[in-house]
Amino acid sequence: MKITPLEIKRQQFKKVMRGYDPVEVDTFLDMISHELEDVLSRNKELKDKMIELETQLKDYKNMEKTLQQTLLQAQETSGKEIENSRKEASLIVQEAELKASQIVDKARMDFGRIKEEIANMKARKESILSRLKVLLTSEVDLIKALEIDDDPSQQDSSRGTGKHHIEIDEILKKL
Repeated sequence: MKITPLEIKRQQFKKVMRGYDPVEVDTFLDMISHELEDVLSRNKELKDKMIELETQLKDYKNMEKTLQQTLLQAQETSGKEIENSRKEASLIVQEAELKASQIVDKARMDFGRIKEEIANMKARKESILSRLKVLLTSEVDLIKALEIDDDPSQQDSSRGTGKHHIEIDEILKKL
């Protein structure tokens, strides 16, 4: 399931008597949605840049092909014209290859950097999920401990149907 920043911002939670602080949850969700927006924006920029570089590379290859055709036509002309055309075409081809090589090298570096950023983002995501699981588990344990410590008459009135307890366990299982 792909979560968008807007879905994170609009997420609502049920309010319970001993639940989480709504302001803290909302702040955390805002922080996550902004992070996700930044990551998605950067990813789009990098993809756009990669497409632009690929287009430039195709243009340079087309230029090289055109230059090679020009070279063949120049060979059909007279001796001095042929020699001058060869030298000029050779220089242009070398320059085009150099530029193409530089573009390819830059694209490879950008690609490697993007892969590294994606790996870092995945690691951050796993870390956040792990910390969230630990936090939720400790909070559930605390709630259970507090329920045990309550006296039996207060437990029945505060517990109600026990639905809140089941919902917290279900949330932990989903994580």
